[in-house]
Amino acid sequence: MMVKDSKSDQVRNMFRKIAPRYDFLNKLLSLGIDRRWRKSAARKIKSRPGGRVLDIATGTGDMALEAARTTDCTVKIIGVDFCSAMVEIGLNKLETSQLSNRVALGVASCEALPFHNDTFDSATIAFGIRNVDDRNLGLREILRTLLPGGRIVILEFSNPKSRFFKSVYHYYFRRLLPAIGGILSDSGAYRYLPDSVLEFPDQQAFKKMMTEAGFESVDHTDYTFGIVTCYVGEKPINDSSRAPQV
Repeated sequence: MMVKDSKSDQVRNMFRKIAPRYDFLNKLLSLGIDRRWRKSAARKIKSRPGGRVLDIATGTGDMALEAARTTDCTVKIIGVDFCSAMVEIGLNKLETSQLSNRVALGVASCEALPFHNDTFDSATIAFGIRNVDDRNLGLREILRTLLPGGRIVILEFSNPKSRFFKSVYHYYFRRLLPAIGGILSDSGAYRYLPDSVLEFPDQQAFKKMMTEAGFESVDHTDYTFGIVTCYVGEKPINDSSRAPQV
């Protein structure tokens, strides 16, 4: 009897297939705007000198490197991803980066982070939370690893609210993106992307999910006509704890 792969296994295998072309296609299909989105999100990171920042679903390390560029030179960035093929490419990228002494990458799932409680000043996750099978568990795991007062910064695709822009966006996502992705990489992966974006909760519903997981001061900022949303929340502060400073 054959056992069907779980959603996590299927998504992991998909990323393994597209890993060699992932960075190139990201830049091509987003027209280079993805870097601007990451830079904007990285500016929301809260950290202290000598502190630590966790980047989840780090992929090939782009958000981890952006976090290193944005934070104090004494801050350590730990990036983890559930796909080892993506991490291997990220490690190769680090070899040529001047930030390699501040960034470490490894393999781990958002739902089972291998870190102690109250470890990180901030956690980031860029374009990865929609791929987490159990998002409620993943959010609680992130909360657990944050210091009291620590911040979560989540960057994720959204559905534009403008009817005209939404129609253009959906045409690109459903027609052009899979076609281009199919020519240069794997069409199935680039059909998964629009499906996963359309399935993802809207801004109010996802902020409610963050609040239910235990985060407070939850807010969001839309980028590029609502194509992408940056969510921010904080772990409640205990009386005996101090929040990390910006």
